Amino acid sequence: METISTIPHAVNNWYDRMLLERLTPLLVHDRFAQIRDIPRNNTNVIKFRRYNSLTPNTTALEEGITPDGTSLSITDVPATVLQYGDYVTISDFLQLTTLDPILLETAAVLGEQAGESLDIITRDVINAGTHVIYSGSGNTARAGVAAGDVIAVANIRTAVLALKNANVKKITKMVAPDAGYETRPVNACYVGITHPEIAVKIRTMTSDGFVPIEKYANQADIMPGEFGAIEEVRFIETSNAKIFEDEGTSGIDVYSTIIFGDGAYGTTRISGESLRNIIKPLGSAGTSDPLDQRATSGWKATKVTKILNEDCIWRIESAKV
Repeated sequence: METISTIPHAVNNWYDRMLLERLTPLLVHDRFAQIRDIPRNNTNVIKFRRYNSLTPNTTALEEGITPDGTSLSITDVPATVLQYGDYVTISDFLQLTTLDPILLETAAVLGEQAGESLDIITRDVINAGTHVIYSGSGNTARAGVAAGDVIAVANIRTAVLALKNANVKKITKMVAPDAGYETRPVNACYVGITHPEIAVKIRTMTSDGFVPIEKYANQADIMPGEFGAIEEVRFIETSNAKIFEDEGTSGIDVYSTIIFGDGAYGTTRISGESLRNIIKPLGSAGTSDPLDQRATSGWKATKVTKILNEDCIWRIESAKV
């Protein structure tokens, strides 16, 4: 519970009513997902369905003879929506004695926590894919990545070639960060999401074709967090990118760079329950709070993220510079 002991007074100090800005990561992992909502009062299970491609038929028809034909096949990817949430309890005495707009600030802090939590849920799912490239010479497992095994342009090109060989389409739209879940078009590309520690190395690959955003012909097309491109991959950096802590050689951290195309993963919510801020004011608890001493502010969300096609997403694991 938040009380005057956990949020002390600002008495006898110059007081800035503009509280310090909190440092939060750029949240990008949901921006490229296929978003499909489940109607309320229905179910918490969704099936993403894909009709599989037909095998090319190069056999000539025989005159007057009807061929056998081909049957359609589908792939269903089921996913179960779960609830997530958290809350803060605030004492009545704190509200009476603090100069801070405590409920307003609490809602803002909880909103940041919710956004980061939901981004991490998606991040961890897409970083559990089956296709992975380990930087360094001859590495075949995460535990083999050692200090100095930094990301190389050859790793990036290997991932892109695999996407192309699997006929993975490029991404042409993303969820706009300032318009709810509406999408906006982007120039066709594969997308790479990486950590700033890895972006440092990618920025040095100028002789291998790295182009910083400052040199883009179309400045209006730059995505939030984007810092440049190598050939057909446009890179976004965020401190919320996946780090496999202590899992490399000698316990070093191993950093993930995700490269993917269209249709790689999807996310689902219950309609109207994607994210809510819930405030229970003083006195709302009835006899369990007989003296109106406690209020709460919290958030609750429904969500599931699922990789829809393993061939559409590759992961490069490397050490930092």
